[in-house]
Amino acid sequence: MNRVAITGLGCISALGHNVADTWESLVAGRTGIAPITLVPPESLIVRVAAEVKGFDPAKHFDEKQNPMLDRFSQFAIVAAREAVKDAGLDLKGERARQTGIVMGVGLGGMSTMDEGFHRLYARNTPRSHPFTIPRLMPSAATSQVSMDLGITGPAFSTTSACASSNHALGEAYWMVRSGRVQQALAGGSEACITYGSMRCWEALRVLSPDVCRPFSKERRGMVLGEGGGVIVLENWEHAKARGARIYAELAGFGQSADAGDIVQPSDVGAAAALSEALETSRLAAQQIGYVNAHGTGTQINDVVETRAIKLALGEQAGRVAISSTKSMHGHGLGAAGALEIIATVKAVQEQFIPPTIAFGTPDPECDLDYTPNQGRKLAMEAALSNSFAFGGLNAVVAVKAA
Repeated sequence: MNRVAITGLGCISALGHNVADTWESLVAGRTGIAPITLVPPESLIVRVAAEVKGFDPAKHFDEKQNPMLDRFSQFAIVAAREAVKDAGLDLKGERARQTGIVMGVGLGGMSTMDEGFHRLYARNTPRSHPFTIPRLMPSAATSQVSMDLGITGPAFSTTSACASSNHALGEAYWMVRSGRVQQALAGGSEACITYGSMRCWEALRVLSPDVCRPFSKERRGMVLGEGGGVIVLENWEHAKARGARIYAELAGFGQSADAGDIVQPSDVGAAAALSEALETSRLAAQQIGYVNAHGTGTQINDVVETRAIKLALGEQAGRVAISSTKSMHGHGLGAAGALEIIATVKAVQEQFIPPTIAFGTPDPECDLDYTPNQGRKLAMEAALSNSFAFGGLNAVVAVKAA
């Protein structure tokens, strides 16, 4: 089995259009949550989200390529381009065949779907746009990244609600670790801030009307976000031989299913994924210095995640630093794990814990160190990034300092 190096990072989020700007905002504790502009706010009950502001597709795609791309595919390509450039990889010839792609997505082309249904039902237009299906299908982002970068190795998408990107990271990790591919692009993207999507999430009654306050007693729910994140995973020895900069090691991956309820999470199920991530990475709980929490800001999730961390880490749970970066970049659904792996890798590389902002009164049932409001320097050997999805689909990634 090969060690798996992380050699490239790329992202676009409500905090910035690249990794540097996103990380700078995370360190400073700046929020990307603001009044919605993508949907007429007067048509909504909840009028805040973490949008990618100022994104102009024309700056990234030509007139031939752009009509084939839903917003979520645009985000995926932008993030993938940055990650490959950052890794210094030349993906030509046999190397293109030795490169895999696994992208996570929860919903897919929501903008295309919304626009298409509006044409059919509101405008009574009898025909849909001919590119509707190629734009909205969940695998579109993977296909578009493959075509954009000329990658011909194994490529597929994962869809497991809010755990989609972490499952993508895990599958890519196993491909590189087993030697199936030399390197892989892994992550995910989502562009879910549409009228139809917002009204559906409003109906579920889990959205906060103002800000996201994970683990605080005053928390009122999650805030939807959008964006994309991609990392380059590479055979460790190959990366060293070519002189690549190694940010960190993707050391392990754990997954589980609650087999319980479609929306109510299980602490036992989540803890099982945490424990497997420790086992596959051969890390002891005492080596974990940071946990990037799923931390949605909903009443049930934050309590259950706190219990799961205690079950998996034991006494170390009280010593580990935890934060929810969703308090700043919002809940990106299928892209959540992709944005959070960027935050986790940078945290390990920089030895800095980004904060959980908007933290108010501590909740007695959430009694761990959530790095409230202010980030801090912390020496750490390894970190975990959690994703616990609707339907009880859990995925945890372990990252180790290089």
